[in-house]
Amino acid sequence: MAPALSKLAQHQNSILGAVGVSAAVWIIVFGKMTHKRRKPRPEDQIQYLIKDSKEKRPQKAHVNALFFKQLRALMKILVPGLWSVEAGLLGLVATMLVARSVSDIWMIQNATVVESTIISMDKSKFKAALVKYLAALPMISVVTNILKWSLGELKLRFRTNLTHHLYNQYLKGFTYYKMSNLDNRIANADQLLTTDIDKFCESVTDLYSNISKPILDIFIYVYRLTVNLGGKTPSILMMYLVFAGVFLTHLRRPTGRLTVEEQKLEGEFRYVNSRLITNSEEIAFYQGNNREKLTLLASYSKLLRHLRKFLEFRVGMGIIDNIIGKYIATIVGFYAVSIPFFTKDHHLLAGENKNERLKAYYTYGRMLVKLAEAIGRLVLAGRELSRLAGFTARMTELIHVLNELTKGNYERTMVNNTCNGTVDFGPNKGIIAFQDNLIKFEKVPLVTPNGDVLLKELTFEVKSGMNVLVCGPNGCGKSSLFRILGELWPSWGGKITKPPRGKLFYIPQRPYMTLGTLRDQIIYPHTRDEMLRRGKTDNDLVRYLEVVQLTYLQARDNGLDAIEDWIDVLSGGEKQRIAMARLFYHNPQFAILDECTSAVSVDVEGTMYQYCREAGITLFTVSHRKSLWKHHEYYLQFDGRGSYEYGDINGAKEEFGS
Repeated sequence: MAPALSKLAQHQNSILGAVGVSAAVWIIVFGKMTHKRRKPRPEDQIQYLIKDSKEKRPQKAHVNALFFKQLRALMKILVPGLWSVEAGLLGLVATMLVARSVSDIWMIQNATVVESTIISMDKSKFKAALVKYLAALPMISVVTNILKWSLGELKLRFRTNLTHHLYNQYLKGFTYYKMSNLDNRIANADQLLTTDIDKFCESVTDLYSNISKPILDIFIYVYRLTVNLGGKTPSILMMYLVFAGVFLTHLRRPTGRLTVEEQKLEGEFRYVNSRLITNSEEIAFYQGNNREKLTLLASYSKLLRHLRKFLEFRVGMGIIDNIIGKYIATIVGFYAVSIPFFTKDHHLLAGENKNERLKAYYTYGRMLVKLAEAIGRLVLAGRELSRLAGFTARMTELIHVLNELTKGNYERTMVNNTCNGTVDFGPNKGIIAFQDNLIKFEKVPLVTPNGDVLLKELTFEVKSGMNVLVCGPNGCGKSSLFRILGELWPSWGGKITKPPRGKLFYIPQRPYMTLGTLRDQIIYPHTRDEMLRRGKTDNDLVRYLEVVQLTYLQARDNGLDAIEDWIDVLSGGEKQRIAMARLFYHNPQFAILDECTSAVSVDVEGTMYQYCREAGITLFTVSHRKSLWKHHEYYLQFDGRGSYEYGDINGAKEEFGS
């Protein structure tokens, strides 16, 4: 054994040369992937790839040319550039893989030396070899753990880059609203933005390390065996690699689709659970626990059936993988190593010396077996590649939809409705202009995202100081009017003139309470630093609380710095008054008040409306309270049948009250 290992040591430099070639290949491939050129942004390239694939939903996930193009586009997000920290970590992983391969070779060589000294009963050489072996173990341990750290840090940085990129798109403008209300391509975006991102980045990182090591070993052993045995023996194993890879990849094609379906069902199950938490009070009042349990268990049962089906598929594929990737690969390795021994006049086996043949078998046979094992590991890595294809398809679809929504393109069950055959609406035909102290609708249709025409044309004009009371039955178009005015819904025709963003404020019936301090509730969505930059102080906030009669909240411990779960701590009326204090803080030109004082007493309501008039805030109020008539000069009434009336409120109070 020792002579064979000695011969192997003589070729260590050439082996390291092959390792260097392997590392260089990774660097070249990676460089091509991350080299900056004048190309479209990653999300634009992904949009092109989806369009080019001409695949209908549900998108199929396979390991094919499209998958590699999509993965390459995503890698440009994960790795910003060739000189980024992520690129450095990829290089560090490659270096540590090389170091670990060298460590493995060194350990095999020196372990055999120790065994040889035992067999030869040379005590002095045994002690020296053992000390040498022991001295190198700490360094090998350091190499192994640096590799673990670099892989873990690489995954975290991948996840951070992708998370920041997706949230920048998701929270750009009203994209987050459009995804859940105007577009039905992505269900359960929270699942994609949390769990799926983590699994995708983990799969990419693991695949990089799991493929790099076998490829590295293949380079090493093919190089050494080709030099010493010729190309025939390693060629057999490489041909087997191609055959097994193609065959198993074909069998694993359903893996990507099943992974996509699994994540979709997981998201649905998660959504059903979140609905129970969000609406727990209403469900409790109805005593709907048994009904909700049926819904939850039905969702889980659907997920369970799929998981069991996926498990059975993985087990079946696991059997085939083991047979082809491990056992047959080993048999092919033994067959390949036998070729030189059954070939007459082979230059390595000159003569009939059995010891020489044994040495040659040990030296090159072990290399062939190791090559076969590396090929087997590479074939089995295809399982992870198929799984990654599923996550890649999910990420690609999400980025594509986000990019489409940012551009104002929606995909929904939407029809171009006609009203008596005279009106034809096309997407985004409306014009929006910006002008201070004016809201004006000129022949603007009120159309829902589903294409329902609530009103063919709406025309009215409101200038600063003209408070308007909006009324009408449910479903007549009041909320649609404000959603179009706030640009949450697209405008399908006509022209809208409105103040710039920031000068139009909306307060719903159930105001949103953010996480944070009492101060944060009043100044939302501003931060404290932004409040100070705008010249506002805590004294101003206390004055607003006095107007809405909530100073007792500020009198608690920590005052404006008090942190509570404000959604649960505050009553409905208190939350509505906090929302009005928020309106006073922002002091816009126009405010839309959507039943926002329904839980407030009439006297406090009057005080708040009077303050709005004094502050110069023009109001659009949706309410049926007669006590509010005196605070408005005009009314806009919808009849729910496609007609409306706009005029002076003093001349039509009786009709309005009916």
